[in-house]
Amino acid sequence: MSRRAVVVGAGLAGMLAAAVLSRAGVDEVVVLDRDELPEGPRQRRGLPQGRHAHLLMAGGLAAMEEIVPGVSLRKRLLAAGAHEISLSSGMLALTPEGWLRRWRREGPVMLTCTRALVDWTVRAAVLEQAPVEIRRAAVVGLTGSAGRARGVRIAAPGGDTDLDADLVVDASGRGTRVLGWLDGLGVSGVRTRTVDSGLVNASRVYRVPAGAERFPLTLVQANPYVGRPARSAMVMPVEGDRWLVSCGGSRGGEPPADPEGFLRYTLGLPDPIVGRLISGAEPLTDIHLSRSTSNVRRYLEKAPVWPEGFVVLGDALGTFNPAYGQGMSVAAFGARVLGRELERAGSVTAPGLARRVLRGAARSVDAAWSMAVGQDVLYPEVRGGRPGVGDRVVTAYTRRMTRAAAGSFAAASAIWDVTSMRTPPTRMFRPDAALSALTGSPLPPLSGPPLTPAERAVLDGLDRTGV
Repeated sequence: MSRRAVVVGAGLAGMLAAAVLSRAGVDEVVVLDRDELPEGPRQRRGLPQGRHAHLLMAGGLAAMEEIVPGVSLRKRLLAAGAHEISLSSGMLALTPEGWLRRWRREGPVMLTCTRALVDWTVRAAVLEQAPVEIRRAAVVGLTGSAGRARGVRIAAPGGDTDLDADLVVDASGRGTRVLGWLDGLGVSGVRTRTVDSGLVNASRVYRVPAGAERFPLTLVQANPYVGRPARSAMVMPVEGDRWLVSCGGSRGGEPPADPEGFLRYTLGLPDPIVGRLISGAEPLTDIHLSRSTSNVRRYLEKAPVWPEGFVVLGDALGTFNPAYGQGMSVAAFGARVLGRELERAGSVTAPGLARRVLRGAARSVDAAWSMAVGQDVLYPEVRGGRPGVGDRVVTAYTRRMTRAAAGSFAAASAIWDVTSMRTPPTRMFRPDAALSALTGSPLPPLSGPPLTPAERAVLDGLDRTGV
């Protein structure tokens, strides 16, 4: 019997899910998206965070390579202009506990490029490998019952139409209407939680100045420990010899959208290095703002009743403050869970498949959620959460670890392993990491960014601020 799977959403999570389904032997995989998809790596309407900085961590890239084998997404992205950044030596990072050192030792890497390039590269690779059909359509609901989803309902000018499917995957992102769809099937009682720091992102693209092509990724992190709003900024190299500069501020510390205010904002951070860099760089775009930044967790895997034949992945299951760079990797982890459960079950109609996928995907979501919310609840005027005793204990330990990492390679390695999403947060509590946190840094704190003489000359040559 012919089997059909329908994926709602042609973003990263949706295309990775489509690749998994096609490899699992599903006869027909149809991806539905309400947007007209661009023919190339360009921004599209349905991705509110698309213009802001995205980091593709090593753990997420490894999951993507497993899902789309044989094409080397890493090589394709690098060939298209993405940059490979070493967490140990390739960036300047000011943490709340001081500047991190740069080590001449191997460490995990991440890729930096625009989100549009990641989406385009993955979509093109999936379509090359798999007989996946993409249709422009707006899904308005599910068909079936509380016991089993039978397909989706699509909005049409002459009246809604139904598309039957053996498996439906909701990968529609932050804007998902999954709770309403479930209500339509008679499934209710899903618990949700929102933690909103009021974060506003402001981003602008600059041309990389001549001579600054190898300048490190530069990051001034927000400080959640001083009782003031979050304020951060990053200069990230992307394709096309450009810098993507993203600022982020929580409620009461939002970055402005005017050029002079944007520059003043970066210069007013605990270190003015980002402002000094961009003061002498040529802007290529206006400043784009986004407020779609809440942490939202839908505990679908805990619903008392769940319909067979319906899976939820990516941001539709849980969204995080994008400042922590987790979303793309978590989407890939969820699609990988779908693939592994399909391989075990042998069929998209296997009993209990949907619930097992949800529970597996939720584990990655929960790890990312804990990291994001554990920081966001510390900012003033956050809505939806306050730090509890457990949060304060973890915060104290994390601060001690970060302070040690400023001068301890072992402590820094533990943090890099977690932030690169190669290991779960429990890595921070392994004996070697705990010992590093306990003993602290063997080196004194740095008084400024660890620049090479050539990098300092570049910074001085660009600086138009007089700071």
